[in-house]
Amino acid sequence: MPITSLPCLLLALTLLPIAAEAAPAAGARDFDFLHGDWTVHNRRLKERLRGSREWETFEATSRCVSLLDGLGNQDEFRSPARPGFVGMSLRFFDPAARRWSIFWVDNRTGVLQPPVVGGFEGEVGRFEGDDELRGQRIRVRFSWTLVHSGHPRWEQAFSADGGKTWETNWVMDFTRPDAGAAAP
Repeated sequence: MPITSLPCLLLALTLLPIAAEAAPAAGARDFDFLHGDWTVHNRRLKERLRGSREWETFEATSRCVSLLDGLGNQDEFRSPARPGFVGMSLRFFDPAARRWSIFWVDNRTGVLQPPVVGGFEGEVGRFEGDDELRGQRIRVRFSWTLVHSGHPRWEQAFSADGGKTWETNWVMDFTRPDAGAAAP
């Protein structure tokens, strides 16, 4: 092999991994709509799985950033209604299973909560998992809707009967702080 061909061969070999990378797996960009800053209107049931019909409302902010070159993201939740409180969602996409795992942690306990797992079908995301409330095993469901409307909605529901019936206990409606600002 001529010496002048060696640099070309070495260059081709270094670029091979880049060229061989496949496009992101279907679903890997499902949460891209959430990146950036948000104002969040919250409606939250005061008591969960106790037949309560009393809701509290409050405003919050959220900032979502991409992680792991798009295979995950993290958002931070803060509210003037709860001074000092910081909550965080961590979402990671499993390309082989084509599903998301969503974790929650906040500065009250510092404990990473069990994940809810699932994905999107069209414009609706459904994620479920097991958890515990007041010593009782429950199912938790997160739902994302209106994800491409510019005003996404997140809902949380609990089930004490293995998913036969659900009680929605928290609804968040997201809007951009400046409706004219684009996501970063």
